Amino acid sequence: MPVFIDRRLNPKDKSLTNRQRFLRRVREDLKRSIRDQIRTGKIADVDAEHAVPMPDRGTGEPRFEKVVELARTYGAAVIVDCMTDNRTRTVADVRHAFSKHGGNLGTDGSVAYLFRHCGQLVFAPGTDENALMEAAIDAGAEDVVTHDDGSIEVVTGPNDFIAVRDALARHGLKPEFAEVTMKPASEVEMRGEDAQRMQKLLDALEAIDDVQDVYTSAVIDEA
Repeated sequence: MPVFIDRRLNPKDKSLTNRQRFLRRVREDLKRSIRDQIRTGKIADVDAEHAVPMPDRGTGEPRFEKVVELARTYGAAVIVDCMTDNRTRTVADVRHAFSKHGGNLGTDGSVAYLFRHCGQLVFAPGTDENALMEAAIDAGAEDVVTHDDGSIEVVTGPNDFIAVRDALARHGLKPEFAEVTMKPASEVEMRGEDAQRMQKLLDALEAIDDVQDVYTSAVIDEA
């Protein structure tokens, strides 16, 4: 099979072999595809067996798996969702970020219960609330919430997201933002030094190649 090298992958690292460049490109393309499918609701979740077709044994092609790390940091909960072909490397990178920025990793289930896996559609202020509520409920939405700024949020089950989104679109109701996400049950407002430290941690986590999404209950005051 021919190998096509994208020099934009890492122009500073000239020591990479052609195969290393190719595998890095495969990983980036897969990450982008899975992230897009999760956010648009085409898939509600991903596991190792369904992330990609399993490779033939002995081919040397990468096998990808889902890794989730949980943490409590500065009073807020954090979920780090990863997709990787090297679990050891990814876990080490995530834990290094937490260690460097003062976070504390948790155990399975330690913070997951603080989040709700759901579909989320946010409509701009000025949207007809009555029309949206009626259409959303008829389509199977679980909740409709009007926020203080006038925006309206429609919450769905993760598997109902596409059906509800498409039904609302047929009524001419287009959201400003829509995705399948992990929504915190309650939020923790952060200011001052805690807010700055939390932001640095989130930036460090999102900079890790294998990290797909970072969810947190923290609301950071940028003032």
